[in-house]
Amino acid sequence: MGYACPVCAAEQADAKHLANHLAVTASLGRDNHREWLEEHAPSWGECTPEELGEIVSQHADEIETPEFDDHGHGHDHGRPGGLEEGLAQQSQQPGRGSLTAEAESVLQEAHELTRQMQSDDGDTDGDANENA
Repeated sequence: MGYACPVCAAEQADAKHLANHLAVTASLGRDNHREWLEEHAPSWGECTPEELGEIVSQHADEIETPEFDDHGHGHDHGRPGGLEEGLAQQSQQPGRGSLTAEAESVLQEAHELTRQMQSDDGDTDGDANENA
């Protein structure tokens, strides 16, 4: 048995995942999730995921969720393998706001810097020392 997020109806595997979803989404600037937490769990920022899960699950609809296998696949309960993938999946769901131009610019710059870092052969320290 899982829970539907009381704000956006996103399916969560259990109370702890519901708490994490609400807190992370609120922390990422989703005002509707933050406002809901402030109303229903005013001390949400000081709670552990387990404590927050006990609070928020009282206000969420229980739903049937698929059974997830545990074959050492690196993540729990069918959740995405990485933060970026998880955020990408959430942002593609109906009802999600679009990025501001500034946020999109920052993400594009971060993406480019990451690409440069990954393709760098490690000689940048030597180049910097030659110019000093």
